Amino acid sequence: MESMILTPRLACMAALVPQNARLADIGTDHGKLPISLLLDGHIASAIGSDIRSGPLAHAERNAKEHNVSLSLRLAPGLEAVRAEECDTVTIAGMGGQTISEILTAAPWTAQGDHLLLLQPMTMIAELRRWLYAHGYAIEHETLCREDRRRYVVLSVRGGAPKREIPLSECAVSPALLRAEGAADYLEQLYLREKKALDGMEQGTSENKRLAYQRALVQCIQSAREELK
Repeated sequence: MESMILTPRLACMAALVPQNARLADIGTDHGKLPISLLLDGHIASAIGSDIRSGPLAHAERNAKEHNVSLSLRLAPGLEAVRAEECDTVTIAGMGGQTISEILTAAPWTAQGDHLLLLQPMTMIAELRRWLYAHGYAIEHETLCREDRRRYVVLSVRGGAPKREIPLSECAVSPALLRAEGAADYLEQLYLREKKALDGMEQGTSENKRLAYQRALVQCIQSAREELK
């Protein structure tokens, strides 16, 4: 029987799922997140959706072995999930662009009736910008570490005013600044982006990318100073 012990990244996601939630886990893979929550009696029901049949079959075996009821759907994103079937949606281990595409294809997620727990692996600033522009509020951000990498989980709800925010300003958010460990996270982010800027400035030509990188570094620096 396969262990349902979660990695630190998925354990962070699990801790944010409300008690008695009706969960839809998108990109469920082997189903460890929803199965773990069902075994703990933390959630009322769970749907696991994945675009790949192999991992979904693995999730089905895991659910049977652990004697829990997990409704499995073979489909991209939220295509096979109805709004009334869940009140909480988890999307982890995908790029920010893919997450935004999943939400675009499920406009009911923007109505404010569902808690969205989003863990982007890449393009975090781009995802924040998209959320702001499409009426989603970032209520909280949670930081966690797995091995040497730090991850951000966004707790999001629709029904907010739409706002156009410059991409450089989306490198941070008010919710991120309130998160435990924000200072260390921003320090690492600053060092990475400043190194990139220094490399770009060794070139001779001014361009939009260089101007953006300068604005990005300034935004992160201002956020660091705000936390001091």
